[in-house]
Amino acid sequence: MEYTMRLTAAPFEKLRDGSKRIELRLYDEKRKKVKTGDIILFISLKDPSDTVLTRVSDIYMFASFEDLYKELPLEELGYSEEDMATASPKDMEKFYSPEEQAKYGVVGFRLDLLPREKTAQE
Repeated sequence: MEYTMRLTAAPFEKLRDGSKRIELRLYDEKRKKVKTGDIILFISLKDPSDTVLTRVSDIYMFASFEDLYKELPLEELGYSEEDMATASPKDMEKFYSPEEQAKYGVVGFRLDLLPREKTAQE
């Protein structure tokens, strides 16, 4: 199955360059459909023509981002060495409220980058 998800500029670039291997989302109805082996096309919110193609290699489910941050390596979530000291599950509250997390739970998708197909213009 193939899915499309939008991503803000900084995490999008980290996903593209391989410094972010795990994408975090609410485990809502849309995300519950995603299975290992599925394809996710990420679209940059900054430039919707800019995309990154990935395959889901593993799925991690947790009750909250607090639980997720305790279990998964922060560097694979896209944090740089400089960010590690201040990395916090509260960082995700700008996207998902504690109430949403309690209602749906959260998920981390481990992603493998796939080669991008050339377009006719390239």
